[in-house]
Amino acid sequence: MAGTDLLRNGFLLTFSVLLFTTNVVALEEQQRKVTFVNELPGGTPIELYWENHETGDRKLEGTLYPRGGFLRVDTYEGHEFSYDIEGERHYIQPQDFVILCGHKEDIRVRCDVTTDSRQSSDTLNILVNPYWSPRGASRFLELVRDGYYDGVAFNRVVPNFLTQFGIAVDPAIRNNWGERTIIDDFPRPDIPFQPGYLSYAGSGPDSRTTEIFIVMPGVDDEQLDYFGENSWETPFGMLEGNVEESALTKIYSGYGDMPPWGKGPESNRIYDEDGYTSYLPNSFPLLDYIQRCYVVEEVDIEEEL
Repeated sequence: MAGTDLLRNGFLLTFSVLLFTTNVVALEEQQRKVTFVNELPGGTPIELYWENHETGDRKLEGTLYPRGGFLRVDTYEGHEFSYDIEGERHYIQPQDFVILCGHKEDIRVRCDVTTDSRQSSDTLNILVNPYWSPRGASRFLELVRDGYYDGVAFNRVVPNFLTQFGIAVDPAIRNNWGERTIIDDFPRPDIPFQPGYLSYAGSGPDSRTTEIFIVMPGVDDEQLDYFGENSWETPFGMLEGNVEESALTKIYSGYGDMPPWGKGPESNRIYDEDGYTSYLPNSFPLLDYIQRCYVVEEVDIEEEL
């Protein structure tokens, strides 16, 4: 009888330990660290609240300052948060990275560029969609606000394929940002690439940093289908207006692709100390450049700063 009780007690103890372990694992699986970012153009801070559905209350988690202010929150699967923009409350059950921008689907970025081998100038008007590729969009906007792209060369311009840029003029800045990779966003097969779409150039999963490509007009359907196959190529925006008549088609393309497919600049050489002081001006004097990029709705704010 004592032996039977011992076996029964042993079984109950084992079952209790197993149940406890299972519950702990399930709880850990539900836990989530979420980064919220305020990408609403302008100077408006956003207050983020946690919605307590058991009590009907909401708790202030923190204030996200404008122009890329962020807040990291430890939460659980299924928890709901909210924020208010101009009297309208927006509710979200977050993934790991969330942009707060309300119903705003286009953030306008303008890049003043040289064209025709710096004989003329024009603008590239970019519509950044904060929800297509949240991490990619947020990184691009951060770089624009930081002035990273000012003075940058269009170092890879291939008609009917792509135009690429994103290696900063200052060696310290480009090397610093080159080490700050971001993880890939979720793929978006529901957003097929079109001419004028922007995405990141990368070298493998979770390799995105600063280099961007724009799909050129005239690209064939097979190549369009291939864009986005790589995990780092989720589009985050597009050129506004008619791409075939945009400044994109006026950027010097005579050097062709980078080696070994063409005679254009080698990206690795641009990262060297003399990339902009010697290599590009001496070997590729006809290249065009970005003069300045900025968020259109924040121009007055930048001037005040």
